[in-house]
Amino acid sequence: MTPYSKDQLKKIYASRKEKLFAYMREHAIGATVFEDTEGRRNPAVRYYSGHPSDALLIVSADGQTVLVPWDVNLANERAIDCKIIPSEKYERNNLKAVKAVLHDFDSAGKQSVEIPPETPYPLFLKYVDALDGWDVRCREKSLHDFVVEERACKDEYEIACTKEAARIGDLIIDQIEDGIRSGALQRESDVALLIEKECRKHGCERTGFDTLAAGPDRSWAIHAFPGYTAAPWATAGLSILDFGVVYEGYTSDTTVTVARAPLSEAQEKLLALVEKAAETALPLYQAESPIRLAGKAAENVFAKAKRVMPHTLGHGIGLEIHEYPRISGKIDEEKVFKSGMIVTLEPGLYDPKLGGVRLENDVLITEKGNEVITHSRIIRC
Repeated sequence: MTPYSKDQLKKIYASRKEKLFAYMREHAIGATVFEDTEGRRNPAVRYYSGHPSDALLIVSADGQTVLVPWDVNLANERAIDCKIIPSEKYERNNLKAVKAVLHDFDSAGKQSVEIPPETPYPLFLKYVDALDGWDVRCREKSLHDFVVEERACKDEYEIACTKEAARIGDLIIDQIEDGIRSGALQRESDVALLIEKECRKHGCERTGFDTLAAGPDRSWAIHAFPGYTAAPWATAGLSILDFGVVYEGYTSDTTVTVARAPLSEAQEKLLALVEKAAETALPLYQAESPIRLAGKAAENVFAKAKRVMPHTLGHGIGLEIHEYPRISGKIDEEKVFKSGMIVTLEPGLYDPKLGGVRLENDVLITEKGNEVITHSRIIRC
């Protein structure tokens, strides 16, 4: 990936924030608070400021943006186009920080302020007491929901970062296939630790989530628990590997199934059904196409074989591993794919006796159709 200059990034972040400011002005919201802290992680802080984590971001409708980070040195290095005030100035107390910053915003008089809908009720009451005269709003269907939907359609920088994560993930998949065939990877822990090592080697921040590596004895679980053990992996039968890597905050999400002979006729049927579901649904990943049509297409493939997929067909990815939208045949008819969304396509079937099969790739929705940006596959050996 070609690095973006500071000036380029400032323009990208300014464009994101201008949409936020416009929404706030349209809905008479004077200020809003985004909080990224233990127990209440909010990727909007990074989305609008560039700062990775552990901070408050307080924004006014007239365009003021204040970041209150726990680590001011990191903020000085990573934050983009916002005023930085160390949290220690406010005794590392978020409530005091919000009160003080809003006081500085108060040139036009006290107005409404949106706080995150995840705010616990006792903390909400403290905000109400502290922000005397402000209309403190903590609700669903708020500005925070607007931000979730806004983040669903990626800008050029987000697409570039996700494609780089996808590229690195593909390199790792190739290396894993080589390790399977050479016999170098024999246990679940072997493959999981290889992913951890290789993603860091290629400049990634971390894995997108705890890697799920399940050998034939455990692949029947949708998400194996624990994620990986020292048990055999990629031995005779069906093994699953679900992993993602994070580049500049943006994650990939792929699942490989390893099918090692000898396989029963029933296991071959599972493999064929999952591959057919993926092939059938992919053409329906189109801008302005109802999302539920893709979900129903995959579900119908399984229904004809008297099988049921026990999870949705996919989900958005980005700064979080699970983002809007959810892809299912059961969601509202008005929900449609939009250009710029990056979503997973991951049909799967799981049987306690046969094992599990899942095939997952990441798909960029474009104005002309879609682009599959990862190259996960069924590995037969």
